[in-house]
Amino acid sequence: MSGLFDDLLARNRVYADDFHEGGFDGIARAGVLVVTCMDSRIEPLGMLGLKLGDAKILRTPGARVTRDALVGCLLGVHLLNVQRIMVVPHTRCAMASGDDASIADKVLGATGTDISGMVLGSTPDQAAGLRYDVKLIRSHPLINGRCEVGGFMYDVDTGLLEQVS
Repeated sequence: MSGLFDDLLARNRVYADDFHEGGFDGIARAGVLVVTCMDSRIEPLGMLGLKLGDAKILRTPGARVTRDALVGCLLGVHLLNVQRIMVVPHTRCAMASGDDASIADKVLGATGTDISGMVLGSTPDQAAGLRYDVKLIRSHPLINGRCEVGGFMYDVDTGLLEQVS
């Protein structure tokens, strides 16, 4: 395994040489938590005009509010100064190209690995999935009334956000 990450470690050393962001606590200075997709076309802080330390960022496939993402929201609200939660899926998302069964079929066809039966959270109706996830967070008894929650769609081709719920 030696050497497989050398390029990234070298880039990290360059990054660390000019790193001056340490020393502050881990709260969300702007009071924001973002649940967004793992897609590499999304820069959560940049798209909101925020900087390091301003927001908590949770990434899941398709920006779905999974059990772990919900735990992150709870902890953010109760311990990390989160006052606003944004759920932000995006256009042209692979997780919106079909349901779990069709995504599993794509994995099987591409790799020969059968992941059928796994809950992936994919949905071709992103707006419905987004509304569901926003309602899930808003109605959670440990979050309800403690922060604002909104659902937004990010356009990976324009960089613009549109509020959906």
